[in-house]
Amino acid sequence: MDELFAPWRIEWVERDEESDGCPFCVLPARGADRDSKIVARSEHAFCLLNNAPYNPGHAMVIPYRHTGVYGDLTDEELLDHARLTQRTLEAIEDGLDPDGANTGMNLGNAAGGSIDDHLHTHVVPRWAGDTNFMAVIDETKVIVEAIEDTYDHLHEAFADQEGTHVEDSDDAVRIA
Repeated sequence: MDELFAPWRIEWVERDEESDGCPFCVLPARGADRDSKIVARSEHAFCLLNNAPYNPGHAMVIPYRHTGVYGDLTDEELLDHARLTQRTLEAIEDGLDPDGANTGMNLGNAAGGSIDDHLHTHVVPRWAGDTNFMAVIDETKVIVEAIEDTYDHLHEAFADQEGTHVEDSDDAVRIA
């Protein structure tokens, strides 16, 4: 039997499913941005590192308002979401130096997303040659950096952007 060591997943396994609610609503309300892996906040959206990343730096831009329907976003929410996605791409470029990126949304249950009732935009950095033999031979993806280290890289890159500030070293970057 193959084993894959992933100790960070214990939080998911031991969670109280009854009281959790939507993770995209619960996490920003906690106020523990570093623990929640929220690297940046804007007025209507936030940037969260994916706990099950496709690649290091796999982030999601998520509106605060709970909706799974893209057309439900107000013009103000839509613009803020798009601007935070743009700033996330900039932070990934500055903090991780990828060769490219994939962005997109899984809208609706049939689209394959695990959370379909709270829309979110995936931003996945890509590097030339980031597909290796593990994925081809053993259908296993190797993530080469701990999520805490990726958080630090992106937190610093967001903090260095114009029009941002950090109120506390453990807080997400606030975008004006």
